[in-house]
Amino acid sequence: MQKTICKKVYDTETATLVKKVTFGVYGDPKGYEESLYQTESGHFFLYTNGGAESKYVKEDITRMGADKKDAWLKANA
Repeated sequence: MQKTICKKVYDTETATLVKKVTFGVYGDPKGYEESLYQTESGHFFLYTNGGAESKYVKEDITRMGADKKDAWLKANA
């Protein structure tokens, strides 16, 4: 997936996957996944996707600053 935020392109195809967390099992309508990526320029973003009843009904990309990235990694250690 690719998304432009504030004139910067975030792309799961070209960024490096740092960590992926899955909640639920495949096919679970309440299940979802969160994947933290790092771009070549050092920026971080979170790719999210989930089932029809999850908190991520459609796939999306959210940029993350250092504080949010560190908090997400700590919460998902």
